[in-house]
Amino acid sequence: MTSIENHPEKNIIRVQIRQNNVLKGMSAASHEELEQHLTVVDCNKGDFLLHQGVHEMEQYFILDGVLKRVVANAQGKEMILRFAAEREMETSYAAWSLKTPTPYSIVSVTKARVVKLPLPEWIAFIDRHPEEKRLFEYCVMNLMSEIMAHTITLHLLDAPGRVHRFLRKHPELFDRIPKKELAAYMNLSAETLSRLKQRGKI
Repeated sequence: MTSIENHPEKNIIRVQIRQNNVLKGMSAASHEELEQHLTVVDCNKGDFLLHQGVHEMEQYFILDGVLKRVVANAQGKEMILRFAAEREMETSYAAWSLKTPTPYSIVSVTKARVVKLPLPEWIAFIDRHPEEKRLFEYCVMNLMSEIMAHTITLHLLDAPGRVHRFLRKHPELFDRIPKKELAAYMNLSAETLSRLKQRGKI
């Protein structure tokens, strides 16, 4: 982990931060204030940024690559709740607000780079910037709504329907996510996904 000021690619990183969907509307002074709290993390595929069941939480802004939010049961069976890529964020804000452990893990699907800060520091920052807090909380609610819609989709749509929905919602991610991960997200086997593609159904 490196501070932005000490990072050899600090100028590129600063541009990427200003392109983030949550942060792009902030003033230059607010960006400078936030930067003092941020560290840069480079992730390899499979690295955990956040483990399920912990109380120490962080706020993440994705600069490059793809992350997944995944929940596992005691037997190790996993369900992928969402994918997130550059210009998006990841958070456990709801768990922090409810004072409960994190209900999911955040894992790197591809090689990735994020900037992060402890969640209490992020909360203190947005409390000083009401407009940023409004936008952030809207994004959190939107993410929760998306996850609920995805869960409903798994019950109501057949296999081709689930794939078509993903292609409609996230066309930019289809070729970036390993097919095994993509199939798991849609509660399909990798073989089923491959068969659908071979038959021209997707």
